[in-house]
Amino acid sequence: MSKLNDFGFGTQIRKGPFFDATVRWGAKGFSVYNHMYIPRDFGDPEQNFWNLINNAILCDVAVERQVQIKGPDASKFVQMMSPRDLSNMQVGQCKYVILTNQFGGILNDPVLLKVSEDCYWFSLADSDILFWAQGLAVNNLYDVAITEPDVSPIQLQGPKSKEIMVKIFGNEILDIKYYWFKKFNLNGIDLIISRTGWSSEFGYEIFLLNFEDGDELYETLMQSGKGLGLHPGHTSTIRRIEGAMLSYHSDMDINTNPFELGMDKFIDLDKGFDFIGKNALLKIKKKGITRKQVGIILHNNPMEGPNTRHWDIKKEDKYIGKVTSAVYSPRLKQNIGLALVNINYSNIGSRFSVCMDSSPVEAEVVEKPFYDPNKLIAKNSSS
Repeated sequence: MSKLNDFGFGTQIRKGPFFDATVRWGAKGFSVYNHMYIPRDFGDPEQNFWNLINNAILCDVAVERQVQIKGPDASKFVQMMSPRDLSNMQVGQCKYVILTNQFGGILNDPVLLKVSEDCYWFSLADSDILFWAQGLAVNNLYDVAITEPDVSPIQLQGPKSKEIMVKIFGNEILDIKYYWFKKFNLNGIDLIISRTGWSSEFGYEIFLLNFEDGDELYETLMQSGKGLGLHPGHTSTIRRIEGAMLSYHSDMDINTNPFELGMDKFIDLDKGFDFIGKNALLKIKKKGITRKQVGIILHNNPMEGPNTRHWDIKKEDKYIGKVTSAVYSPRLKQNIGLALVNINYSNIGSRFSVCMDSSPVEAEVVEKPFYDPNKLIAKNSSS
């Protein structure tokens, strides 16, 4: 408990509905995300990784706050916020979207849920999109209400998650396709369950619709699943870097544009709709990018943990970029990372030096994702 006390909990940071349950089940460390506490430590992070890829873990991700856009103009407003064409999006569907500002900089990369014909949720990474959306609506050009609803997600991820979810919710859970969702009720607890998750593994996100039911839901899931291999856990840095999943503030921010990250398929510039940042992105695409995100292998001894700051990258003593995320993968037995580098050094096989904590380390550009490049594990239950 000393670690909890050392963290310095206060009333200015919110506790989610699963907070007390995670402490009971072994959470030893927390950080702050979207102005809320998120469990980051259940012991050995490598064991958490093996639990995820071999069995299943339950992750408190209530920090993924929802921004709700509701009203007659909800579809128009949501499309104005995103460069991705949403015209064919159906109720019950999820889409990964990029949100850009007027300069083409990335503000967030949420999963968008179409809850009803006039209601959408942005399920957020770590940035204040509620304020951004309310600011965009301040002139009342759109008939929408913008709020943060009482919605808190929790993730059940890993190869055993399907078996566990069938035990709890029945075979109806198998009807949910990848990036779709359905409504469920569990012992009087209202939920929305989607086939999504921030893990690169097969899994589900369970959206709790009443804060007061959080403790009961967490206990029900853990007690029902522990005999089938379920462990309490936290989002795995190792697995997300293996899958080249991006983390806002780590791998991208307001000064990064989608083309630098290879996100072209989520940017529909040739469609008839307008959106915030369209003119800027058209200019960027025409001019071309000067830097690019790449996957790298760092040729040094196994790292003891992930990087806690960006590391400079140099070629012949010239700064050419930075390592944004890096970690040792016990499965690949290599130090792997994501880096943003000068485009002249972004080709597969390019080599350069990374300025870590002491002497420079040689690194090489490789294909990414590092594991399961076609994301078949997350998409297909049979994988």
